[in-house]
Amino acid sequence: MNIFLAHKDLRIRDNPALYNASLNGQYIVIYLFDQNYWSSNGYSLRQFTFVNDCLKELNHNLEKLKSKIHIYTGGISDLMAWIESHYPNSQIFINQSSDVMYFRKSMFQLKRYFHEQNRINCYENFGIQTRDYNRESWSKCWAKIMNSSLTELPQRNNYELKLPLPTYREFSEDIKKILPSNFSPQKGGEKEAHKLLRSFLDGRAEGYSKKMSSPIEAIESCSRLSPHITHGSISLKFVYQKLLSEIDKTNHKRDLYSFKKRLHWHCHFIQKLQTEPELEFKSMHSMCDDLRPESNPELIQKWINGETGFPFLDACIIYLRNHGWINFRMRAMIMSFASYNLWQPWQKTSPLLAELFVDYEPGIHISQVQMQSGVTGINLPRIYSVTKQSIDQDPDAIFIKSQIPELEDINPSSIHNLELLNSYRDPIVDIKETAKKARESIWSVRSNKDFKKIAQEVYLKHGSRFKKRAYRKST
Repeated sequence: MNIFLAHKDLRIRDNPALYNASLNGQYIVIYLFDQNYWSSNGYSLRQFTFVNDCLKELNHNLEKLKSKIHIYTGGISDLMAWIESHYPNSQIFINQSSDVMYFRKSMFQLKRYFHEQNRINCYENFGIQTRDYNRESWSKCWAKIMNSSLTELPQRNNYELKLPLPTYREFSEDIKKILPSNFSPQKGGEKEAHKLLRSFLDGRAEGYSKKMSSPIEAIESCSRLSPHITHGSISLKFVYQKLLSEIDKTNHKRDLYSFKKRLHWHCHFIQKLQTEPELEFKSMHSMCDDLRPESNPELIQKWINGETGFPFLDACIIYLRNHGWINFRMRAMIMSFASYNLWQPWQKTSPLLAELFVDYEPGIHISQVQMQSGVTGINLPRIYSVTKQSIDQDPDAIFIKSQIPELEDINPSSIHNLELLNSYRDPIVDIKETAKKARESIWSVRSNKDFKKIAQEVYLKHGSRFKKRAYRKST
């Protein structure tokens, strides 16, 4: 008997573990629902709202193949015991997944146990190096993987035995009771993912390279594929190959080439966490962990609730809380404010912010959080000005007013310059003074004689080889 353990590859198309599990015509599909996982570093049931859509559609597609998803509720070690009790001679099929430490530790035990019995089959389905890691040849390896053939659709299942596990249909009735209400994320599922890709390539991508910075325009002009890629309702390889097949046929090549670059960066950032899992808790540059020794829970709570007194920043957080998504520049600004203006340790703010993102991908999120906090050692510190972003990205305060109705009748200039009298809450910090102090603190550490030596080591392990000049300039 073959068992496909579904985790983040919730799709029929280009799913190597599912396909190979199906080849003998007798296979079981199990999805592990571990509530401790969904409350581990950065995860939340907000994200599972999207995952649930993906599971529903995957189950529907599997039913056409005379198969279905069964749900095991518990931890990975419990699932291992269940497999040994019911299917002691089974072959296990999984796709590689770089994830938080909670998942990685348990998955390592599962792989080691079944490997010793020659019963594990693990597939790498996008450009991460899990063996023989070499940053110098990384890009070449990535291109080879992304240009390799797509996996065929899984085979029909001939196994009819009823398992002593609830089916997805049975599970779905119970899970609805604990999913968050008053939350409107984008819809999950394979069909929706392919629909988004098609509309993006057909026209939504026009102006993407410029519009992606605006919280208003990015809603439509960005691909919106990030949660689908994160949770695997579409494969990165499929997106990449479809893009290559059409990029020279469009009138917006520049925009699609910009998008192509971001597909590359997707794996580049995840590779950092795969290579050094400790980055989940420790700064990339070791000297930076002492920068912010104390946290202020009250400031952090106001920040994550969108109650900072800076209308544009608050509007972005409110939108994120309601929809589970905001464009990249606004994410960077939100994190920059927490790390520089509030001077809070990223280890405290990172998981709270991650919990809001439906597309939370630990490798990308943690790498970006560290970049926006100035603790990588190989990226120049960049302190986003909330005032400048407010004026540049929302000059008429349209976005702000859509999220903060009490400012509807206020002049945009007054909103940007915080000339609001009693119309809005007071700012929780002086943005100019805190930015100045943060800049001085960051550069005092970077000027230390030992800083450059450690930064060079960080670069050799994690730095993009396309950025050598930028690194030399930053040091």
